[in-house]
Amino acid sequence: MAPEQGARCALSGGQWCSVYDDRYIQGPSGLDIDDLVPLAEAWDSGASAWSAAEREAYANDLGDDRVLIAVSAASNRSKADQVPATWLPPASGYRCQYATDWVADKMRWGLSVDTDEAEALADLLGDCPDVPVTVTLAR
Repeated sequence: MAPEQGARCALSGGQWCSVYDDRYIQGPSGLDIDDLVPLAEAWDSGASAWSAAEREAYANDLGDDRVLIAVSAASNRSKADQVPATWLPPASGYRCQYATDWVADKMRWGLSVDTDEAEALADLLGDCPDVPVTVTLAR
């Protein structure tokens, strides 16, 4: 059964793939919408200097499919506001995509990367195939 959009954009039905943990979820109730780069991490990486409107635009960015992602509620809650130095998706087959999406999201919004984060990303990406990554700047 395909998902259906009802009143006030409420979704029902469908089968959803949570790439963080490589699980299929029946219906949207077991999903969370995750800010790939968590709001707290964005704040620590430069968003604290933004206006309220810029922070709202970041939190609700629909201009890049990599920024907001539907994943299982369990995987999103295990991630919380962690960075790649302290959390990686349990599904190892998604980790290269996660790392490149993380870098693209940070670049899109002009957010900084600290030393531990950069080292973790470099280690992770060192085992990934070279793929082009396109970034459209948000600001």
